[in-house]
Amino acid sequence: MASTPQTTEHGLSKFHRLLLDQVRHEFTASHQYVALAAWFDDRHLPQLARIFYRQSLEERDHAMMIVRYLLDRDVPTSIPRVDEIQNDFDAPRDLVALALAQEQRVTEQFHVLQRVAREENDYTGEQFLQWFLSEQVEEEHKMSTILAVLDRAAGGSMFEVETWLAREMPDETGGDAGAPETAGPALTV
Repeated sequence: MASTPQTTEHGLSKFHRLLLDQVRHEFTASHQYVALAAWFDDRHLPQLARIFYRQSLEERDHAMMIVRYLLDRDVPTSIPRVDEIQNDFDAPRDLVALALAQEQRVTEQFHVLQRVAREENDYTGEQFLQWFLSEQVEEEHKMSTILAVLDRAAGGSMFEVETWLAREMPDETGGDAGAPETAGPALTV
């Protein structure tokens, strides 16, 4: 017999409360990526801007996937405010380093969610998280690759970085057929 998740404030399980927190984290990440994209856009670095505008849309969709899951599970769902974002940077590397750190934080957040779902015997919740854990491997790899390219660019040549990104990370079209459904239309998956 499976144990039932312990309820916490407002009758929510710890797992559901953490999922609601994750909605906030995903929307905050989306806003942060817009700030990064705008910084690059303002400096006429269209390839870096493109990548971060797209990342913003992906994070928004991730939040909406969690919202859809919560709604489908009849979990009371209120959309939280986003956390403070950073807008002031000194160099392009600072932005990509922040993006990588953000993705690493999100990976850890999903690991905690996975552990709590398992502890609460929420097998449906645990299964739901599998796609996100796989996605985080891709997200961390993308940011660490961009950071490595920035670090290797001769004399910090942003032209070389932009050329590399246009060639090696072209705009992605289509979605992931295995991705969870979003609440409302999806923009990226």
